[in-house]
Amino acid sequence: MNFNNLEHLSNKKILLCPLNWGLGHAARCVPIINELKKLNCEIILASDGIALDLLVKEFPELKYYKLYNYNIVYAKNKRWFNLKLISQAYKLFFVVLKEKRLVNQIIEKENIDVLISDNRFGAFSKKIHSIYITHQINVLAGVFTPITSFLHQKIIKKYTACWVPDFDAAQSDVTLAGKLSFSEKINALYLNPISRLKKISVDVDIDYLILLSGPEPQRGFLEDILFDAFKNMADKRIVFVKGIMETEQRQERNNHILVYNFATSTQIENLMNRAEVVICRSGYTTVMDLTVLNKKAFFIPTPGQLEQEYLAKRLEFLKLAPFCNQENFKVEMLELVQKYKGLSC
Repeated sequence: MNFNNLEHLSNKKILLCPLNWGLGHAARCVPIINELKKLNCEIILASDGIALDLLVKEFPELKYYKLYNYNIVYAKNKRWFNLKLISQAYKLFFVVLKEKRLVNQIIEKENIDVLISDNRFGAFSKKIHSIYITHQINVLAGVFTPITSFLHQKIIKKYTACWVPDFDAAQSDVTLAGKLSFSEKINALYLNPISRLKKISVDVDIDYLILLSGPEPQRGFLEDILFDAFKNMADKRIVFVKGIMETEQRQERNNHILVYNFATSTQIENLMNRAEVVICRSGYTTVMDLTVLNKKAFFIPTPGQLEQEYLAKRLEFLKLAPFCNQENFKVEMLELVQKYKGLSC
């Protein structure tokens, strides 16, 4: 992680607003919050849904505000995933306008010095130093990619600064996000891959760690597929984290599978360090976590989510990790993992 250029934020009052799209945006804000705390910053959180739930559980001492839920409805069929999202752009536009007003009210009320938005379009103010975090300077949307990338870059340019959690393509032979994270049109500060997790010395006593995340209904579909696939593997040590943020953590045993509804950062860190292989979505935050921990993985991208499909194909091309489509998964495919190098910094 490259936080060497953040000293100018020392002693500032900061409003941090991650997007609520699964747990990834909130999770990657955890190391940023920890770094800002070292700089003696006062941090206030603002988000909604499971993203806010995660950060409140991680930092119960921090003040927080609830923002508007974007209420995006996701397609069940992957063919319509991006078209379904684009069709809701009109509704999203008005939610973003309402959110901008609310965010600026919070800024005035709390005398905020700096605003940090992780891909949250409504978290913006012209009045103060505003920072935008993204790994998708270019947004993949099939035939609409030139349009979505242009519009996203137009949003980014409104902010004072853009932070990208990836290696700088100008200084590194390999970047994690590839074409997603670089454009000559955007002057970005590259933080290198960031993670709330650290590599620790523990015994590797989990054969397969299954981490679920992302929007419904696809999260639930994959849960059913994987439970069915692993139900007869009683000879393997398997841990399943559903990625469902609830008021209380629940732990249960489903025959030979240990199941958590969700896990804290400390627990995820312990579980991932103990795992021989991690089976998960190819969401970018998870990819960064695996890279920092030097882990072997098997990816199952969210159907229709072109960013995850691109990342999975890219990491396979780089001989780092195999993947398959959700509907094609079979446990026999996990034998491929040992033929790949695994992810590492």
